[in-house]
Amino acid sequence: MFVDDVTFTIKAGNGGNGNASFRHEHGVEKGGPFGGNGGRGGNIIFVGDEGLTTLLDLKYRHIIKAENGQNGMTKNMFGRAGLDTYIKVPIGSVVYDNDKNIILADITRNKQEVIVAKGGKGGRGNTAFANAHVTAPMYAENGEPGEEINVRVVLKILADVGLVGFPSVGKSTLISVSSACKPKIADYPFTTLVPNIGVVRVSDGSSFVMADMPGLIEGASLGAGLGIQFLKHIERTRVLIHVVDMAPMDGRDPYDDYLKINKELENYNPKLLLRPQIIACNKMDMPEAQDNFNEFKEKVKDVEIIPISAYTRMNINLLLDKAAELLKTTTLDEFEENDIDKVVEYRFEKPEDPFTIEKTEEGIYNVVGPEIKRLFDATNFDKDESVRMFARKLRLLGVDAKLRELGVKNDDTVLILGYEFEFYD
Repeated sequence: MFVDDVTFTIKAGNGGNGNASFRHEHGVEKGGPFGGNGGRGGNIIFVGDEGLTTLLDLKYRHIIKAENGQNGMTKNMFGRAGLDTYIKVPIGSVVYDNDKNIILADITRNKQEVIVAKGGKGGRGNTAFANAHVTAPMYAENGEPGEEINVRVVLKILADVGLVGFPSVGKSTLISVSSACKPKIADYPFTTLVPNIGVVRVSDGSSFVMADMPGLIEGASLGAGLGIQFLKHIERTRVLIHVVDMAPMDGRDPYDDYLKINKELENYNPKLLLRPQIIACNKMDMPEAQDNFNEFKEKVKDVEIIPISAYTRMNINLLLDKAAELLKTTTLDEFEENDIDKVVEYRFEKPEDPFTIEKTEEGIYNVVGPEIKRLFDATNFDKDESVRMFARKLRLLGVDAKLRELGVKNDDTVLILGYEFEFYD
């Protein structure tokens, strides 16, 4: 089963909590703090695996988690870091943040590793807080939560040469006679339901990977037919071989077919038309093909046109040698906008405020923000000393002063991340 698009949730491990303990040994007075730090949570790491060709292993996974870090221990012993979780994906996989629609990883090499979700930092034990003014801190930090991301993984097949064209123009036959790939071949549309990949060896001894994409039809870029599912795979190819049927059985015009396929490529991604394209005029062994070829050649200029017959193998070696020649001087980087324009755009992003104060429908002020969330997660609310430390940090951030400006008075109820607290002036 070929699966090239999956969505699931990844959850990195939480950091272990710091330990708050004191040294108790016979004959040792005022032993002092003795609590160790918690271990970091495990990361979620995506790894390229050249042995995989589909995302089937991930299709039925709803959530993948990494191990939490171990809590800190007494005797200043640090907790063990959580084990990382490795997710193997085929070469050519792109990992997106499905909520923000941004790329988190682009896996293009075997054994390439990318940390997509980071484990939380371990909390500090009370030993870490000891100083000349506070010699016996009673508090320790909780570990930070690991990142949780709803990801979408899209497989874009890595192939050097891509075969494009209408259904039943002979793409599958061409790849079958050019490589060891043996796709299903029949005389009805959409015989090819998944991309077929084969390794092609040419006369000079070199080789390249060629992919036969399922046939496109008019409107494929808008979702018609099967093409919309596989247009993304063409983005990874460096050279396109556009196969055109010179003897269509249903009376289609070869030149019109050529224009329609190019239009679908342009609608999907205009950069696809920047790639070298060879036109393979197929089925030249048919009686009516020569007249159609002569007419086609008059209309199409400035593009390499090679008459072939995949069935009789006429000019197949010539076509493959030409593709190999183009590959030597073509890289995918040439079609990236930054490389073409030689311009790198830097955008200023205003840093997020450490906290904001919102007013609920009930008229109660709610304090939220990234720094508030970090402090909240690190606080052990079962320990009075930790709660007092949390309050001091909020005061240093300016939360108390801002609440006073808004009219909050002593003993008033305020919310912090939705949890109720009493305000003490």
